Amino acid sequence: MNPVDRVASSSLSSGSVSGQVPRLVAHTVSVEPLGEGVDALLAVLPGSGALAWVRRGEGLVGWGEAARVVTSGPQRFEAAQAWWAQVRELAVVRDDVRRAGTGLVAFGSFAFSYASADESVLIVPKVVVGRRGSSWWLTTICAEDASGQTSAHVDLLAAHLDEVRHHDPVVSAGSVSFSDGSVSRAQWMDIVAQAVGRIRGGELDKIVLARDVVATAERPIDTRFLLTHLVSAYQGCWTFSVGGLVGATPELLVRAERGLATSRVLAGTIQRTGDDETDTARAGLLAKSSKDLEEHEYAVISVAEALAPHCTSLNVPESPFVLHLPNVLHLASDVTGVIDPHRHETSLSLAAALHPTAAVCGTPTVRAAHMIADIELMDRGRYAGPVGWMGGDGDGEWGIALRSGHLDPTDARVMRVFAGCGIVAASVPADELVETDAKLAPMVSALQGGVA
Repeated sequence: MNPVDRVASSSLSSGSVSGQVPRLVAHTVSVEPLGEGVDALLAVLPGSGALAWVRRGEGLVGWGEAARVVTSGPQRFEAAQAWWAQVRELAVVRDDVRRAGTGLVAFGSFAFSYASADESVLIVPKVVVGRRGSSWWLTTICAEDASGQTSAHVDLLAAHLDEVRHHDPVVSAGSVSFSDGSVSRAQWMDIVAQAVGRIRGGELDKIVLARDVVATAERPIDTRFLLTHLVSAYQGCWTFSVGGLVGATPELLVRAERGLATSRVLAGTIQRTGDDETDTARAGLLAKSSKDLEEHEYAVISVAEALAPHCTSLNVPESPFVLHLPNVLHLASDVTGVIDPHRHETSLSLAAALHPTAAVCGTPTVRAAHMIADIELMDRGRYAGPVGWMGGDGDGEWGIALRSGHLDPTDARVMRVFAGCGIVAASVPADELVETDAKLAPMVSALQGGVA
C-alpha cells in the first residue's frame, strides 16, 4: 500500500471490488502486417470500447470485454492484483509468439485518490492486436461456457482478422467549445497563491495542483479520432485509451520486463515557442533553472525511494536531460532498477508502490495529498493515476495519466480535460496558469482535429 493510502485506511474502509473470476482461454498467433505508419494499430479499432497503449507506432490495442474487475478505496490496487492473480491461475494460454504483450493481457486505469468517486478498472479484451517492430500478432480471449467448452479459436481468429478490416469509419466531433471546469481561471490562481503561502510557511516543499476544463462537442466524440491525432503528433509519448480515459502521457510510471524496472520522471517545464533557435535557448534556461531543478529533484527522490525496497540495485542519474515535446520542454530522468526476484513483484504492484510520485502529488507525499484534497476543489478521477497494461506473467507498462481527458459516461459529446503543474516556493500563479494551458494543448488540439 502506498503512503497516502496507508494513512487513508485508518479512516476509510479497506476498499471494494466487484468482478467474477472467469476461466479464460487465450490464443496468440502471428499475423501479416495490418498497415503502415504510426497510426496503423489504431486503424483496426472499432467505434466503441477502444483500448490502446501505443508509442511510435508500436504497442497494443484491443476491444470487447472477456472479463473486467472494478475496484475502489485504499485497497484498489491490491484488490485488482488479487483478482488478476486468480485469473492468471485459472487461464489456459496458447502463445505462439511469446513477446511482451502476447498471451493473456489486461488494460487498466486507476483513480488518483483513494477517496475518488471514480472507480478503478482492469479490462481483459476479447481481441488484442499487437505490434513490435515488423512483428504483428492477434490474440483472442474468451471464457468457457457453462459446460466448460470454448468456441473454436481458429474460427474466432479468422472472424476477428476479417473484423479489423471492416470497422466503422472514424468521424470528427465537429465544432468544440470549452468552458471552466471545477474552478475558474482566477479561482485556480488564488488556489496556487494559497499553496505558495503554505509552502513558504514551511508546511511542505512542493505540491502539484491540477485544473480541468470541459469540452462540449457538436457530435459524439470518437475516441479513435483523438487517438489518431495524439499518436501522430506526440510519437514519443504513450498514447492510451482505457475505460473512457484518453490521452498521451510523456511520463512512464514503471515498466517491468524480464526482471528490470524503468521509470521516467518528468518535473520542470517550459513552454515551446515553435522557433527552433528560441526553443534551444529556452532548453538551456530550463536546464539551469533553480526552481525547475528543485522541483525535478523532489520527483526523482520520490521515485528512487519508492522503488528501492523492491529492487536489488538502482541507477539514479545525477542530472536530468531536456525532453523535447511538440508543445513543451521537460526536465527528465530515467531511473532503472533490478527487481528483487524474491518479492514476486508485478508491474502493477510496482505501479502501486510508486503512486503517487512527487511529480503528480508533491513532497512530502502524505502532506501534499492532504493539501490537494483540501484546496484543489476537484475530484481528479483517474487523471494522474496509473494507466497501462499488464500481461499474464506480470510484466507490463504503466504510465501516469497526464495530458488526458475523461469522456462523460452519460453524454458522448462531453469530455473533462485535465492539466497540472508543480508548485514550489518560487512559483508565480500567473506563470503556472500559462503552464497548464500549454499542457492542455495536446487534448484541445486533438478534440479540434489538430487545430489548437
